[in-house]
Amino acid sequence: MAQEVRGVIAPGKNEPVRVETIVVPDPGPGEAVVRVQACGVCHTDLHYKQGGITDEFPFLLGHEAAGVVESVGEGVTDVAPGDFVILNWRAVCGQCRACLRGRPWYCFDTHNARQKMTLTDGTELSPALGIGAFAEKTLVAAGQCTKVDPDVSPAVAGLLGCGVMAGIGAAINTGNVSRGDSVAVIGCGGVGDAAIAGAYLAGAGKIIAVDIDDRKLETARTMGATHTVNSKDTDPVEAVRELTGGFGADVVIEAVGRPETYRQAFYARDLAGTVVLVGVPTPEMKLELPLLDVFGRGGALKSSWYGDCLPSRDFPMLIDLHRQGRLPLEKFVTETIQLDEVEKAFERMHHGDVLRSVVVL
Repeated sequence: MAQEVRGVIAPGKNEPVRVETIVVPDPGPGEAVVRVQACGVCHTDLHYKQGGITDEFPFLLGHEAAGVVESVGEGVTDVAPGDFVILNWRAVCGQCRACLRGRPWYCFDTHNARQKMTLTDGTELSPALGIGAFAEKTLVAAGQCTKVDPDVSPAVAGLLGCGVMAGIGAAINTGNVSRGDSVAVIGCGGVGDAAIAGAYLAGAGKIIAVDIDDRKLETARTMGATHTVNSKDTDPVEAVRELTGGFGADVVIEAVGRPETYRQAFYARDLAGTVVLVGVPTPEMKLELPLLDVFGRGGALKSSWYGDCLPSRDFPMLIDLHRQGRLPLEKFVTETIQLDEVEKAFERMHHGDVLRSVVVL
């Protein structure tokens, strides 16, 4: 039987979000209803609100979430009612060419729930990243649920559902940071700080944080940065080279998503080094680089999709590392808020006042 719950919707482009009554259907084949316990306020939700992703309003926002499975549909075997899960937005299909080649983290046919959640008048909602977790309950594909150890705070666990996983994965999975490597991270918001934490986990010898905000640079040090560069005052390329013996970093992670910062990343890496783009650009952005420099500097230019993660592999591992005290996920939680405070959280995010606001239900 369908249930009515509270949820946060974006009714139209750049309109303030509001709390509405949401109708959540019973799970169909391959689906699950999850009682949401916590959901981070991610910059991607703001992109949805601003109409920067699609124009399929109204959106049910929220996607960086953890909660408890309440019910499952026919054919679901990987999770069961009562399981504590982190939600992910890349439920792998197991059948596409990437999955069949043993690279499911690149799955080209990820899926979401088939049924739609609606408003009480029947208006269909577009769930952010196929999740829609700024709600007391949400309907997802069962493959979007990854079971993890329940002995961890939902406010902390949910962060792995998007931004923190994207950053850690950019360092470990995409950048292949190894022991002793030098790493520079350009942009020290939530994703950039997670990349710093990932580089620290991997044993990087030198981790250089680059940003224009001294507050963010101080936070980056708490995540494992060994050096900081304020690029408002200093040429970041020259600074990174100076800190690496004049050569540049082995791995440079761009967590802003702008052409000018990508160029900085490109020239701040060592010969045969790696650039990882994890910041998300907007459609109109263009990049121009001398092709001879692309050839002559060698190495690899990579994009990181969701940290190239495989949720079933990476989420439980990172939760275990957190429980061992080796991954301080709690440092990413700046504040906990209620559903009706999401609009204010977007404002604080815009001003750079928080790493993560987390809605707790």
